[in-house]
Amino acid sequence: MKREDIKVLLMRAPGTNCDLETVRAFRDLGVQADLVHVQKVFRDKNLLDYDILVLPGGFSYGDYVRSGAIQAKEMEYRIGKEMVEFVDTGRPVIGICNGFQVLVETGFLPGFEGRSQYPEAALANSSHGYQNRWIRMKNVGKGNCTMLAHVPEDHVISCPIAHGEGRFILPSDRREKLLQRLYDNDQIVWRYVKADGSFADGEWWDNPNGAFHDIAGICNPEGNVLGLMPHPERAYYGYLMPEWTKAGAPETYGDGRVFFDSIVKYVESKF
Repeated sequence: MKREDIKVLLMRAPGTNCDLETVRAFRDLGVQADLVHVQKVFRDKNLLDYDILVLPGGFSYGDYVRSGAIQAKEMEYRIGKEMVEFVDTGRPVIGICNGFQVLVETGFLPGFEGRSQYPEAALANSSHGYQNRWIRMKNVGKGNCTMLAHVPEDHVISCPIAHGEGRFILPSDRREKLLQRLYDNDQIVWRYVKADGSFADGEWWDNPNGAFHDIAGICNPEGNVLGLMPHPERAYYGYLMPEWTKAGAPETYGDGRVFFDSIVKYVESKF
């Protein structure tokens, strides 16, 4: 597929944010990116007109009940069949922050046996409340999440987080068993790390929400549904990086570009 023919759908709901930053990142890479309100998507039921689906960050519907729950239930009711078909075709689905929460609530992540009828994990209250600051995450995937094939293994990205409910947890009675399953399926994609690249080991400054096993992002067993709490779109350009003044002038691009560039290159080569 030619890059200019790739179509990205970014679904926004009341309370969504960082959608414009995400649109700008994709458009900078030369693809078509449409920002569409969820109600219009529900009406038109045209998901399959697109090659990439992105659920941006924010606080959809005010995060009432719990983060992402209302949008997830509405999507399940209105376009559940279309969502399943989109995923089954192998097209990339990316959930950033609130989008990750929606994908967990809809059962697409972790998705051990395909889409679950109920959430198999949770993004719970952060251990230190709402956090809005820069963190580091390392690509620990071994290749299953093929949309990130152009992000080198062990590559570290510095980018912001901004959430109060982002602590990835698994059911306490099956935690270790499910963690092993995530590893067996190569579903753990991003983990929080320290400045030297070593894992955060739960330390608050480097693991900002207390996530189990420092997990910042996972994919489904098939590798085409990806959710992560940090915001790479907020680190797409060099002038967005927090320490560029030390060099005297910013680089053209920041740490987040490799994330989006890899997704576009994947679609270019596969479809």
